[in-house]
Amino acid sequence: MKIQLSEHFTYKKLVKFTIPTIIMMIFTSIYGIVDGIFVSNCVGSKPFAALNLIYPAIMVLGTIGFMIGTGGSALVSKTMGEGDKKRANEYFSMLIYLLIIISIIFTVLGIVFIKPISKLLGADETMLTDCIVYGRTLMFFLLPFTLQNTFQSFLIVAEKPTFGLIVSIATGITNMILDCIFVYIFKMGLFGAAFATGISQVIGAVIPLIYFIRNNDNTLKLVKSKFDLKAIFQTCVNGSSEMLTNLSMSLVTILYNMQLMKYAGSDGVVAYGIIMYMSFIFIGTYLGYSIGTAPIISYHYGAGNTEELKCLLKKSLILIGITAIIMTGIAELSSKLLASIFVSYDLEVLNMTTTAIRLFSISFIIIGFNIFASSFFTALNNGLVSAIISFLRTLVFQVIAIVVLPLIWGLDGIWFAVVVAELFSLIVSIIFLICNRKKYKYA
Repeated sequence: MKIQLSEHFTYKKLVKFTIPTIIMMIFTSIYGIVDGIFVSNCVGSKPFAALNLIYPAIMVLGTIGFMIGTGGSALVSKTMGEGDKKRANEYFSMLIYLLIIISIIFTVLGIVFIKPISKLLGADETMLTDCIVYGRTLMFFLLPFTLQNTFQSFLIVAEKPTFGLIVSIATGITNMILDCIFVYIFKMGLFGAAFATGISQVIGAVIPLIYFIRNNDNTLKLVKSKFDLKAIFQTCVNGSSEMLTNLSMSLVTILYNMQLMKYAGSDGVVAYGIIMYMSFIFIGTYLGYSIGTAPIISYHYGAGNTEELKCLLKKSLILIGITAIIMTGIAELSSKLLASIFVSYDLEVLNMTTTAIRLFSISFIIIGFNIFASSFFTALNNGLVSAIISFLRTLVFQVIAIVVLPLIWGLDGIWFAVVVAELFSLIVSIIFLICNRKKYKYA
């Protein structure tokens, strides 16, 4: 039986409703990792370093999809909770049309400026060509990439999280198969890896697009709409935290790479790339849960169900706490195994990466609470608080830690920076949750 946003959520219903989104985020992370595995083992460590160097720039342009998806889903869910389904569909449609226009503009800019961007990020002559090939190929697919990210959030609003999971699985399997064909069999190198990713993103965008275009009784569907500047502004404010998170992560990754080139050379960039791939799986669990619960929170906030908000917050914190303990233990115990998947052929890089994973993984005990806190305020349509948490967590605290800690602990300080940043962010998250408890009546 389909679970509706308006229902009372027990632990069982909460897990059942969010598990497809959690699996979707994990699966999306896994198929993204496949690119790295094939490139690292079939093309070489230098192209793998180039991939990790240019990818953050692509993510910077792709942040618009995360902003409209999270901010828009909060607005649309709240509007549905208020009982205005027609206006909710108009908001949804307007945001998708806006996203298409912006993505096309960003695609042109990205293709034109990919070479100077690569140089700015620190690509030397041995990496520049690889950065341009991989980056320019993915830029051609920026529109389906942003649509795919946006539709993941709106499929949950449409009460179709399982359908979103099916789409992600289809997308992931396509990417894995094409990676094998293009990179391993046909030896197409970085171009093959990027082309495989791009085609899979087209599938992830087109299938939901067809679903929302169909003329039926879906909770959400694409209709005629006019541009509403107030709704666009509210969406941008609501989604600013998620955009800032992804934007800051990309900028921080660039800073990490610069510091690692200074302290460990290209091997350090390789090790950090592996950490990022590994962390996507673990962090994906928290992201999936937060994305999955956000429309529920928004709906009940719009409907004025404060008792349900209390239950959702309490149960979410308990579930995240249990998950954090389990996942941190798994990451610590499997650090060498995770590193060997990518660099078993190089003992020195393997040992460096193993140590890095062990230090970095301590953050998994904390990070879930911060991700949920930011998402919680986005769902309450308080984009400002959500943005402050994300901005401090993903940019300010991390930049300070990345710059200062290596001066004290050298290379290990770089790996431990995220732990310190997340710890300070947790303090900020707790303060905001306490200060806003009376305003939203969730205490």
